[in-house]
Amino acid sequence: MRRTPKESDEASGLVTRRSVVLGGIQLAFVGILGMRMRQMQVIEADSYRLLAEENRINVHLIPPSRGIIYDRYGVVIAENAQNYRVVIQREQAGDVEAVIAKLRRLVELEDRDVEKALENRNSFVPITLADQLAWEDIAEVALNAPALPGITPEVGLSRHYPLGADFAHIVGYVGPVSQRDLDKQEDPDPLLKIPEFQIGRIGIETKLEGGLRGRAGTKQVEVNAAGRVMRELSRVEFTPGDDLQLTIDHGLQNYAQTRLADESAGSVVIDVETGDLLAMASAPSFDPNLFVKGISSKNYNGLRDDIYKPLFNKTVQGQYPPGSTFKMMTGLAALRGGVIGEKETVFCRGFMPFGGRRFHCWKRGGHGSMDFNNAITQSCDVYFYEVANRLGVDKLAELCHEFGLGQRHDVPVSAVRPGIVPSTKWKAQVRGERWNPGETLNTAIGQGDVLASPLQLAVMTARLASGKAVVPRLVKSVNGAEVPLEAARALDVPAHLMELARKAMHNVSNGSRGTARRARIVAEGFEMAGKTGTSQVRNITTAERARGVTRNEQLPWNRRDHGLFVAFAPYDKPKYAIATIVEHGGGGSTAAAPPSRDILLYALYGDVPPLEAYPKEQRERIKVQHEEMQLRPRLQPEPKATRA
Repeated sequence: MRRTPKESDEASGLVTRRSVVLGGIQLAFVGILGMRMRQMQVIEADSYRLLAEENRINVHLIPPSRGIIYDRYGVVIAENAQNYRVVIQREQAGDVEAVIAKLRRLVELEDRDVEKALENRNSFVPITLADQLAWEDIAEVALNAPALPGITPEVGLSRHYPLGADFAHIVGYVGPVSQRDLDKQEDPDPLLKIPEFQIGRIGIETKLEGGLRGRAGTKQVEVNAAGRVMRELSRVEFTPGDDLQLTIDHGLQNYAQTRLADESAGSVVIDVETGDLLAMASAPSFDPNLFVKGISSKNYNGLRDDIYKPLFNKTVQGQYPPGSTFKMMTGLAALRGGVIGEKETVFCRGFMPFGGRRFHCWKRGGHGSMDFNNAITQSCDVYFYEVANRLGVDKLAELCHEFGLGQRHDVPVSAVRPGIVPSTKWKAQVRGERWNPGETLNTAIGQGDVLASPLQLAVMTARLASGKAVVPRLVKSVNGAEVPLEAARALDVPAHLMELARKAMHNVSNGSRGTARRARIVAEGFEMAGKTGTSQVRNITTAERARGVTRNEQLPWNRRDHGLFVAFAPYDKPKYAIATIVEHGGGGSTAAAPPSRDILLYALYGDVPPLEAYPKEQRERIKVQHEEMQLRPRLQPEPKATRA
């Protein structure tokens, strides 16, 4: 049917309108598309260029070398040794299990390392399969590289302690970062996320971790679509960790460790003028190198369960009743307080009745009339009971704090404890109880609640010797810059009273009735002044006293008394002070005084002391003793690399 002209005109108009609408829509779409393209290509071009670069360029951290630790003479005691290891990258390995099986034919792999590699699903992060390999092993792996896809032999740095057990409690050790370490920090250092990265665990390694670790460097690398590194584009080198020089003398430290090796003991040697710590020996010790990669359960359990506690740093962590080594504090406090005169005597009949009970002297029959000098020389307990009762515990505590007791000294090793100097205020705050006057008598002879570490007793003795409030120092320099010595103020004790205490200590070691006479030094100009101490670890009942106190050697080891000794030398011009504890060693005169004398002599001579320094009757025994001691010869420092 033919359309009329009118109908044709209407149809044509309809098509035209539709074309216009459709064209408008298309034009609008093209306009929007053009605007978006302009925005992406011109306005937001830099942002998209950055995203593209991030897909193509990765930034990797470069781990810094850890700071080296030296002794006071420049001998290395903690270093970074070359470490040969084998890593696997899953993306390149293909059949991981098959490749590992081939590798196991060449080198020994631990099951835990293999499991770790199999569990890891990150294709691009290298996982360590074997660590601390010999050069022969790494060469074998390199030779068979074509048959081991994804396996790469590497050379890295790992912490090493060349002097082994000598510095284990001071320097400590490092270990791999754990998830627990990361969880402790809100914003952990990115270095800590690097596989097998090591951080300090105990000792100086952890206390000065921030400086020793250094700062990471960075490198930009180009990667392909699969994430494989193609080339390095740029690099910013790392900043190495701080090099530390300690105040410790490696030769003296080795001698002290070896001299105490058969005991559960601790000994600290300090310079009485500067406060420099020359030795901090805790015996027995352990090899810190065992912990660097991760110690086995068997080895760790052996150390943990040893009754001599080799993991326990007795020099700062141990807190012991100081026994009679404390008596100089009681006597000086009483003399300074004016409650007794320098020549005034107290009669000792073997006990002092007080509060309905008897406080016994160690000498059952008593010492007779005792002044301060004789009471120190013969270690009479009754004299100190009496003067402390007159003085009161609070004034005694005040003087103790001046001599460094009851304080946590700022030394960068683990678990430094403050000790205890009891007082009326202390008991009220800690126990919520009133002070019992009878407790003053126990405190007077270094028993009861009073506790001190060998470090605190060494500081006390150094202050007695110098008359100054010397402060212990363990770090001598950082990156070659000397750590400033803290100025030591004079102690608030009259000089003539300090001299009286020093003379009494001289008599302890050299007087005919001195308790440490057998451990004296006979070398001219090197005479020692000291004080013995024996601290009880068990209660002695009235019945036992009546039948006779059981001798230490008849008791189980862990129920025997602790032996202590403090001393300084030379007497005329004090240079070094020492404090030694021998756990369950018995009397201080037999257990702690002889090794203290030997260690002090080494410090004075700078090497194994000559036999002429010992009493004649002891020289043959000392000669055999030194021959049997497996001492390390004094080492010479290696040339230090200069820092850029």
